[in-house]
Amino acid sequence: MSGRRLPILLAVVALAIVGFAAANRLRQSRASLPAGVTAAMLDQAIAASWTSADADWKARLRQDETQRQCTEARNKPAADVATAIQARERVRIVYPADGKLVGDWARGKELAESGYGGRFTDTSKAKPNGGNCYACHQLAPSEISYGTLGPSLTGYGRAHADAARAVYDKIFDSNAVVACSQMPRFGASGFLTPAQIADLVAYVVAPDSPVNR
Repeated sequence: MSGRRLPILLAVVALAIVGFAAANRLRQSRASLPAGVTAAMLDQAIAASWTSADADWKARLRQDETQRQCTEARNKPAADVATAIQARERVRIVYPADGKLVGDWARGKELAESGYGGRFTDTSKAKPNGGNCYACHQLAPSEISYGTLGPSLTGYGRAHADAARAVYDKIFDSNAVVACSQMPRFGASGFLTPAQIADLVAYVVAPDSPVNR
């Protein structure tokens, strides 16, 4: 096997093992590609790795303009690019039809604790997607298992009484607030509905929510 083909084969094997999440991570590693492997070759390997996947799964491999710019800048875009990203993403924000940004914190609690949705085993259309918020944030003080990729939100509503819109915007489309944010664009991607996001906002900011007690 030629030295040129071996790195491509290794990339395909690696992608098959670690799944779709690896695609963007590998794209972000373009600066450290092995000698003889180009970005185009890497993209080709990614595209060829899931030929039997459903169309909606294949769509995940296609970056939109914001993802492409963030990848190329390794999530540190120049000021003008960051401004353009935020402006483009801000117009994608959709608010609840009833105008209420603060929903039901009890439903928000369920969403924050649920990691359902987006996996190949999550086939039920009746079960709603969850926010899986504890994967990145500390929220209710009683919860002892949480991630630290994002800041702690414990007591957030006590410290930021008028932050409902800011929290809604960040959850709906994080890139509208911080360009190339690592937080998912829950609403802009269609993963969560405006009503669900309003419930998550309530869980974060409502005075009687466990997060603020």
